[in-house]
Amino acid sequence: MAFALSLAGPVAAQDCPRGDLDKQFCDVDGDLIADTPTDPADQVDPDTLIFAYTPVEDPAVYKEAWSDFLTHLEAETGKSVVFFPVQNNAAQIEAMRSGRLHIAGFNTGSNPLAVNCAGFNPFTIMASKDGNFGYEMEIITYPGSGIEKVEDIKGKQLAFTSPTSNSGFKAPSAILKGDFDMLPERDFEPVYSGKHDNSILGVANKDYMAASIANSVKARMLSRDVITEDQVKVIYKSQTFPTTGFGTAHNLTPELKENIRNAFFNFDWEGTSLQAEFEKSNEGQFLPMTYKVFWDVIRKIDTANGVSYSCE
Repeated sequence: MAFALSLAGPVAAQDCPRGDLDKQFCDVDGDLIADTPTDPADQVDPDTLIFAYTPVEDPAVYKEAWSDFLTHLEAETGKSVVFFPVQNNAAQIEAMRSGRLHIAGFNTGSNPLAVNCAGFNPFTIMASKDGNFGYEMEIITYPGSGIEKVEDIKGKQLAFTSPTSNSGFKAPSAILKGDFDMLPERDFEPVYSGKHDNSILGVANKDYMAASIANSVKARMLSRDVITEDQVKVIYKSQTFPTTGFGTAHNLTPELKENIRNAFFNFDWEGTSLQAEFEKSNEGQFLPMTYKVFWDVIRKIDTANGVSYSCE
């Protein structure tokens, strides 16, 4: 399976180590992410920074949730910061690849594509105050659906979110194939909802019989009373995966990158709009991370699914 994205952007092949990265990038230090361009003329230091959060739920909710952090980011960088609502993962990746997006949170499954095709440099994830992080993929149904265990989905419908989502497609596809010998089309009818909240609402309202979702999104929807506990039930829960990775475009100046990193790590969550939204999923700090280590399990899932990071 190849996610071939038609992405605009500069393509200047260089003679350098790059691993799986697109030909316009280099990875001399072997950390699996694109290096900052060595020529200062290829580095950018924009007056206005564009920030985008992964398109998992209602963008209006998250524009408000991120408002206090973005004010802090403006103070730390001395620049204007604009929240850019994106509708899907491909649009978010394309925006960074084409130079229209400078700081972003890419969801778990799209991180490898963003890294390899758009030069995304992730360096942090959200974690609880005690340092725990991540979420689980759950397969959910509604009470009375006739589905009590995973095997009961055979001959029925299962809602995925989108092909670039880890918990909404990649992980369940690998698990269903490897652990249950179940394949889409052959054993069940796959449908695509577009987003986790669509899948969760679809099951709660009995539009979908079952769906694979990120339980962190479900937790926030329960906290906002979008759904109630008695509308859905869990029939499968996976191992823990890293959650949304935050970082910058690879070609920002080193000084700007450092100021942005500092803004994430010295942000005081207490009493902010960010805390109000993300404490619903027990998150309360930004934890330093590396793509090479934290996303190892996700790259293995991609390999199991035959995914290639094609940027054509």
